[in-house]
Amino acid sequence: MEESDGQAEPQARTRQSHVGEALPAEMVTRLFEGMRRVDVTGKTKGPSERISQEQFTVSMSHLLKGNAEEKSLVIWKMISATESPVKAREVQKFTEDLVGSVAHVLNYRQELRGWTEKQAPGSLSRVQVLAAQLCSEMKLQDGEKLLGPQQLDCDRTTVEDWVFRAPLVTTFLSVVIQQGFLLLCSSLDLATLVPECQVDQEREFASVLDVLSVIYINSHLPREQRHRWRLLFSSELHGHSFAQLCGCIAHWGPCVVLLEDRDGHVFGGFASCSWEVKPQFQGDDRCFLFSISPRMAVYTCTGYNDHYMYLNQGQQTIPNGLGMGGQHNYFGLWIDVDFGKGHSKAKPTCTTYNSPQLSAQEDFRFEKMEVWAVGDASVTQLAKNTKSVLDVDPAARALLEVSGRIRHSEGLREVPDDQ
Repeated sequence: MEESDGQAEPQARTRQSHVGEALPAEMVTRLFEGMRRVDVTGKTKGPSERISQEQFTVSMSHLLKGNAEEKSLVIWKMISATESPVKAREVQKFTEDLVGSVAHVLNYRQELRGWTEKQAPGSLSRVQVLAAQLCSEMKLQDGEKLLGPQQLDCDRTTVEDWVFRAPLVTTFLSVVIQQGFLLLCSSLDLATLVPECQVDQEREFASVLDVLSVIYINSHLPREQRHRWRLLFSSELHGHSFAQLCGCIAHWGPCVVLLEDRDGHVFGGFASCSWEVKPQFQGDDRCFLFSISPRMAVYTCTGYNDHYMYLNQGQQTIPNGLGMGGQHNYFGLWIDVDFGKGHSKAKPTCTTYNSPQLSAQEDFRFEKMEVWAVGDASVTQLAKNTKSVLDVDPAARALLEVSGRIRHSEGLREVPDDQ
């Protein structure tokens, strides 16, 4: 990857020509600057005028296969030309360039796997929101976390610690290098970073999530469930019906539940086990709640109680709806049986997940809800979900009986195992 000795503008064009339009010019420049600042001999007094083959090889080796110290060395040189501390806002800008490059190169290489690169409405783009989340993992010299692009100083040690704490940073660099330069990188499995999006092909559907939001949530799922998301329920496709929701999501294994309230807040939860309609709490400590907009965050279990998941309908004395965390009538996330209404109560935080209020208003209304099964469906799940909707939806069965109609399949099908 030798650079010509021409003027600055021809050099810039030469750098860009190695990757074409696969990477934004800002990231190409950062990679070039980082590589030419690498001192492979230990004797260089400043950056070289061109990138030698050795500098290129060492930089790629550090970024793709190195430890946190080696990776942070190149990252630092992509941020700064000196060893002096830099302002936190410079790290923030680097992170925004990195996240934006991931979305760009995945789209360019047609590796979105069914998701979109769309810009979410609002004051901040999903690129900025995810970059802010990654930067929030940084601990400054005084032990405080970085909460925004502040004037505070960051040194090499801070960046090295950050690279260790926020593995998505180095994963994203691997994506940029592998997809930008079309290099093989055995440690990067793109299929578990960007899950396949499976939706009924007969219906047009656009998720509330973009590819960056999906990557963020997916990175917190158990590894064996990261390669595929299958749409089970969408209020847009299946209607605003709690009975329909229960019929669509029960017995399908681990799921991601997603909502967008009327104020534009996007949030939800991961249910680690199959949803079952029953008056008891269910699930385990792999469950979590999350927020996507206006900020990205994941909230894991505290161990305070086991109120991970709750799904119930048709009861007279206890709440009917879908809930995660907290307690009856005070859930961290609640979808009421009166579909379109919910609440997120946390003063100061949810006891089960330590999450704050996820919605804009404590009692909120929503138009959009999605539920995605993650991973592959087991044989047992497929068998359970071959039953009639009348077997899993008591409201539908009652409506049929009230209308005076008969179940023509009664007596012709095998009785489900759980009846």
